Parts: sequence; structure tokens; C-alpha cells
Amino acid sequence: MAARYDELIDYGSTEMAKRLDPLISEFDTFEDAERYDEWFRAEVEASLSDPSPCIPHDQVMAEMEDLIEAKRKARHDR
Repeated sequence: MAARYDELIDYGSTEMAKRLDPLISEFDTFEDAERYDEWFRAEVEASLSDPSPCIPHDQVMAEMEDLIEAKRKARHDR
């Protein structure tokens, strides 16, 4: 399991918004990382709670391939 953001922070620092190491985190500060983590968890929970029927991966991929091909054809026909 990946480390939580709070495990990556040196709390001995006197900086208010400690900057995170870009090799460890894509976020500038712990606060940015926490905000994103809260948002992401809410999105996952909403998705898991959604009663809509699931769409099989193969069906989605086939529809996207058709859409891409239609757009290519329309672009070529201009």
C-alpha cells in the first residue's frame, strides 16, 4: 500500500505549508495533497454508490473505437 501524504511530511519543519518532494508527490504542499485525496475519495465513493448499471469494458472500447473512426472519417472528408 502506498504511503499516505501525512507519512511523507517532516512535522519538525517550521514552515506552515511544507513543500513536498516532487520525486514523492505531484503536489506542492501537504494541504494540496490532502484536498485532492478528499476529493478523490468522494468521487470513488459516489461512483461505488451509483445504482446505474455497469457497462462492460469491451462495449465501451468498441463504442470509442467507432467514435474515433467516425471523427477520423469526418476530418478526412472535409
